[in-house]
Amino acid sequence: MDARMWNGVAGQGWVAAQTALDQMYAPFDGLLTADLPVGRILDVGCGTGSTSLALARRGAQVTGIDPSAPMLAAARARMARDGAAVEFIQADAGTHAFAPGRFDAVVSRFGVMFFADPVAAFANLRRATRPGGWLRFAAWRDAAENPFLTAAERAAPLLPGLAIPAPGEPGPFALADRDRIFSILKESGWAAIDIAPIDVACHFAEAELAPYLAVMGPVGRALQQADDQTRMRVMEDVRPAFDGFVRDGEVRFTAACWMANGLAPSVFAKDAADA
Repeated sequence: MDARMWNGVAGQGWVAAQTALDQMYAPFDGLLTADLPVGRILDVGCGTGSTSLALARRGAQVTGIDPSAPMLAAARARMARDGAAVEFIQADAGTHAFAPGRFDAVVSRFGVMFFADPVAAFANLRRATRPGGWLRFAAWRDAAENPFLTAAERAAPLLPGLAIPAPGEPGPFALADRDRIFSILKESGWAAIDIAPIDVACHFAEAELAPYLAVMGPVGRALQQADDQTRMRVMEDVRPAFDGFVRDGEVRFTAACWMANGLAPSVFAKDAADA
């Protein structure tokens, strides 16, 4: 996980676009928290704290973990405004030394696709979960099924500094393949694995679209470091690419995702062998 990126333009972009992102991904907070036990829950890649707050409002004891200082600052401010008691850790959840069996559940809204070593990362999360505890996360399916997420890149292919991960590398679509998710979770020791496709209707205000495009994704990250003339030229090219998603003053699109669930077993053979 590139901590420098998340503490730089990527993290700053998420904070700047928080209003749009909260509106956009609000349905996922309900999907992720439904039926989870109200206990000690770890929110992986908690960002600015939307899912953490949804869990806290249900009465859970929430710990949010994220490598981004700017995003965690925004999350802490949000909790203070709401009066929610949420613990936050600035670290990579894939390598952080959690107390064994500390959590009753681990959840993540688009926060687990960025691990440098996903098998080791999910094994680390399993060890942090009590026997019988839950894992639940949402991850993007294939880029071709999510044209909203890639429209800016297609409209600005020659923008200098456009860093797009190759298939399978850490990035939004690193877990696009269901079989790969299953293999990672099985190898890292999770049991009762269930991975289902979900298609979620998302929307946010049209007024938030241009500010969102200026800071989010590979194009937004490049624009944050570009000169004014370049930003203006690229935005003139990129904004019309989203006309098909705009209707009645709102931006609307379908998020094509996987919802993955698993359980932490009481014993995992590899742990015993390594002990």
